[in-house]
Amino acid sequence: MEIILRNAVKSDCPTMFDLVNELALYEKAPQEVTLTLTEFTADGFGQTPVWQAFVAEFNGTVVGFALFYVRYSTWKGRSLYLEDFIVTETMRGQGIGKLLFERTMKEAKEQNYAAMVWQVLDWNQPALNFYAKYKSGIEGGWLNGSLSNAQLNQFDF
Repeated sequence: MEIILRNAVKSDCPTMFDLVNELALYEKAPQEVTLTLTEFTADGFGQTPVWQAFVAEFNGTVVGFALFYVRYSTWKGRSLYLEDFIVTETMRGQGIGKLLFERTMKEAKEQNYAAMVWQVLDWNQPALNFYAKYKSGIEGGWLNGSLSNAQLNQFDF
């Protein structure tokens, strides 16, 4: 099986967006995807792109991706933040995730980032087991905070 890893291009966005929705379904939160394909594409390939990605391609079809961006810490400096990392369900267990994850690690190393960071759900044992193979640290103690666009719009500044 020949897997091709490459940088994502604009024409990959529809397939990548399908994978985003597949991931949301796996994470039991399909209703949380409120972004449109148009917004997703513009955010990666518009005038001010905010994300980059590596895709894994098999027989001309994108079967997985690792999407990341630069995160900044006033304590540590620049880090690569791995936002989404997915291999389509039918292709899991064949080493594609390893290829994508290690390519993303290589990017963080090549760019001399202070770290590569991501989030993982505490119930996602397959993912936790995967990350353990790399001796990665899974931190506790921090809780995620957020304000949705609807919540922000309730304030008159």
